Amino acid sequence: MTLIGKIRVRDTSGSTPPSTAQAQAKALRYKLLGGSLTLLAGSGLVGVANLIYNVVTARMLGPTGFAHVTAVYTLLMLASAITLSFQAVCAKYVASHDSYEDKAAIFSSLHLKSWMAGIALGLLLFLFNRVLKNYLNLPDQVLISLLALGTAFYIPLGVRRGYIQGVHAFSSLAVNFMVEGLVRLGGAYFLIKAGLGVEGAVLASVIAVVASYFLASPHPSLASLPRRQIPISSGEGVQAAAFFAGQGAINNFDIVLMNHFFIPEQAGIYAAVSLVGRLINMFAWSVVNTMFPVSASARSSDKEARPVLFMSLGLVLLILTVLILGLWAIPSFLWRTLFGAHFEVANSGSLATLLILYAVATGIYSLSSVLISYEMSRKIANTSWVQLAFSGVLILGIWAMHHSLAQVIYERLFLMGVLFVSVALPLLRREIIPAEDPLAHSPLGLARGMSEQAVIAAFLSSEFHHPEFEEYRQEFGRLVEEPDLNSDRENALRRALLFLRRGAMWRELPDDTQWFEVKLTTEDLARVRFFPRAQWRRVAEGSFYVTDVVECLRQKWQESPDDEFFRKLRRISNPVQEGLVSRTVLLIGVDSQSPLTILDGNHRMAAAMLAQPPAALESFQFICGLSPAMTRCCWYRTNVNTLSRYLTNLIRHLFYDPETDLGRFLESGS
Repeated sequence: MTLIGKIRVRDTSGSTPPSTAQAQAKALRYKLLGGSLTLLAGSGLVGVANLIYNVVTARMLGPTGFAHVTAVYTLLMLASAITLSFQAVCAKYVASHDSYEDKAAIFSSLHLKSWMAGIALGLLLFLFNRVLKNYLNLPDQVLISLLALGTAFYIPLGVRRGYIQGVHAFSSLAVNFMVEGLVRLGGAYFLIKAGLGVEGAVLASVIAVVASYFLASPHPSLASLPRRQIPISSGEGVQAAAFFAGQGAINNFDIVLMNHFFIPEQAGIYAAVSLVGRLINMFAWSVVNTMFPVSASARSSDKEARPVLFMSLGLVLLILTVLILGLWAIPSFLWRTLFGAHFEVANSGSLATLLILYAVATGIYSLSSVLISYEMSRKIANTSWVQLAFSGVLILGIWAMHHSLAQVIYERLFLMGVLFVSVALPLLRREIIPAEDPLAHSPLGLARGMSEQAVIAAFLSSEFHHPEFEEYRQEFGRLVEEPDLNSDRENALRRALLFLRRGAMWRELPDDTQWFEVKLTTEDLARVRFFPRAQWRRVAEGSFYVTDVVECLRQKWQESPDDEFFRKLRRISNPVQEGLVSRTVLLIGVDSQSPLTILDGNHRMAAAMLAQPPAALESFQFICGLSPAMTRCCWYRTNVNTLSRYLTNLIRHLFYDPETDLGRFLESGS
């Protein structure tokens, strides 16, 4: 019986073949990169337009007027939680449906609901305009009335943008964002110049929203299509609302509170500092807006969508690094020149320092947004509720402690760091570490029990060709090739020799590990997996089970014949097949029915399965170590706890020298 030909390939629940999966993953990466660059270019222009808008309004209105304008605009941004919820749901459903009729039906249904929500929220703002005016210390309640009008259009604008996003028309989406920014800038300048002051700046934002709504036309004939009913889960909307409510509160509510707790001049300075956060958030969302529909459209498996996540994180991290370094390089006096002499910070450090701190806090939060958005697109978690809880903690923290602008920013920085860790660890652990096989396996065929000394002898024999043993081969060759397991001295020497190369590995195995020589069948290969080391992680497509990895290897080593890893497999394939190298493979597991991980022999197993003709399964000696405590071993299951245990053992044995043991045993035997 051979390793290949009669192997039962594991059921991967409809996963695509490696070649197809690679092509799909590459197409998704290109789509993500192209869409992100398009939106980044548009966001760059929008960011410049928004920066000029804020500088113009700040210089023309002063800190007090600028604080009033920013407070009203921030309320609009808080309403964007509803806008972006509609946009995300629309983009996700449009991206995940193929037919044009289904996309049109989704748009039609959500567009009507968004208008109902927009009008309801607009009326609510209008009815409570006096209350909001007094709370925010605004000069006139007409500002809230203008905001109510803008909100009525702003929420349905989200559905229109969601459709454009869902069909991957990223150029059109970028143009729409640019229209909003440019109209706001031009309108604010001319209306303030005309003597309308704060009302003119707010009116400019309303005009920009209305213009963007009418220009965000998904398709000329979309409304004429017959309506169909596409069920849209209310849970999707609730999850999106929770996410964007948390995001809106984190990005904007601090500005509202500053306007309430601080005098207008100080609130205006904080509003100027927060501009850098909005700029960073805009650039980060250029990537997220591309990632979300691309990830949602990758419906076949999480394996296919995984490159989208890591590329998105890389792009956002690159953007953040460039922007924060740029802020650090700009001299403080340029900020004073840009905003005006009125924007001086007392008892809180320089304006430049506050800008950088705010930028770092927003940057950390942007990385969290990428992770949460990915989870929403894949329906694999509800971390949007975690974010919502953190937004509440942030609001309460600022409410309780707001002695200075710097204190508020430090609170924000600390909480955003904790949020990122809370969101990143579970997701990255799930994405990086292979999941346990949920299927029950038939018991292993245990041929005979083996002592630890016998296993060490077999392990050392398969390792003795490595360069670490070069100076020991002549003296200890017989001890390795013809072991006397009844000699305590030889057993101690072999252990010390093995620890020259594999001490850190062997120490992680539980003390109660029982060793057996086992007979593997072709069906048993479905439970055997490689440990996800760097080179195996590079060639695997998310699954590290032997049968899955070999299928990937078979495809990839034809595509990359000069790769050093594949050359190594080719070099040892014939010697393994001909029995010229050790055929001992060490496995570890919890019990006879659990998945097994190869502790030693990864390359030999892969080379044997890829050889033509494949090596016979019966020609291998499989030695398996079983222990209920094996889950504490990082070679079997990698997580924070097992890695901490591994690090502790490394430190504990930092000064242990196996050569000292070798010398001592040699002296005692001479």
